[in-house]
Amino acid sequence: MNRLLDKTALLLLCLTAFAASGSFAAPVIALLVAVTCSGLVQIFSGSLISAAVIFLCSAMCLPFPIVFCAVPLLVYDALWEKKWWLVLPAAGVVFSAERLSVTQYTITCAGIVAACIIFSRVSRLEQTVRSLTELRDQVTEKNMQLAQQNRRLAEAQDSEIHLAALKERSRIAREIHDNVGHMLTRSLLQAGALMIVNKDERLKKPLAELKETLDSAMTSIRASVHDLHDDSIDLKKIVEDAAADLDERFDVKLDYDLSRDAPGKIRLCIAGVVKEALSNAVKHSSGDTVRILIREHPVFYQVQIEDNGACSEIKESGIGLKNMEERAAAVGGRISFTPSDRGFRIFMSIPKEKSEQQ
Repeated sequence: MNRLLDKTALLLLCLTAFAASGSFAAPVIALLVAVTCSGLVQIFSGSLISAAVIFLCSAMCLPFPIVFCAVPLLVYDALWEKKWWLVLPAAGVVFSAERLSVTQYTITCAGIVAACIIFSRVSRLEQTVRSLTELRDQVTEKNMQLAQQNRRLAEAQDSEIHLAALKERSRIAREIHDNVGHMLTRSLLQAGALMIVNKDERLKKPLAELKETLDSAMTSIRASVHDLHDDSIDLKKIVEDAAADLDERFDVKLDYDLSRDAPGKIRLCIAGVVKEALSNAVKHSSGDTVRILIREHPVFYQVQIEDNGACSEIKESGIGLKNMEERAAAVGGRISFTPSDRGFRIFMSIPKEKSEQQ
């Protein structure tokens, strides 16, 4: 837009030079030619066509000196094309000095100077705009990188906190099992022994109540330890460790998308199936790639393990396959095995409980 405005201003200056001519037709034709050439240069900017147009229009000043009045436009275009020497043929008009008036020469020369000044101003302005645009883009890119880095740091921090929480839960479960559980077990044995050796009828009921209380406490402790142990299971780490321990000939690709709220029994089932599937791949697969997909959907969990080793049939009596079927059935899931010439696929789906779906 700035260039068009600048060209408009230069065109008005050229019109003044054309108006100083004694005739009418020649200046009008020359003006139309100059405007057309300038438009072509604008359209084909940066190409050989624009350079050829500037050169031809400049050369027209020799047979038609009146075209010299439009040289400011040509100079402006040539400067933008970085080929100012294309307007040098117009200097040949000095050999036809008698055909242009002093006023036309003066106005045209002033226009050439104005074109140079305007070009210098606008080029600096556009350079500044480009620099500011590049700076803005760099700042935007840096902000995006910082945001991404902050997000990664936050995710890493959350992961570390989660792992620390899992370790602490595991430690608490172990402490409860090793200390409190053993003490309650001993207390139960002591209470049972007292009930056997006791001969006082008055103490039978209190001892029975004591044993019942200890039994209830032991049941509660076992449930708490079981829950803590289930919560301390990091399924993703288990799967990654199992994949890392796989035979070196396998390239393992993991697609994991499971929330941390998945029940412990589900995570234990998936971990067992994945380990069994990887073990079978090492023993029976002739392929070199294993794909593991673990994904959570709104109403079910999906597990898929697939290798690219050719397999046309499977042994229904295989212990590993039966173990996986039993694990899936224990949590209400279904598992299928699909052999083919392109590989062996295990697919398991486990429905969510109603409380999980809400």
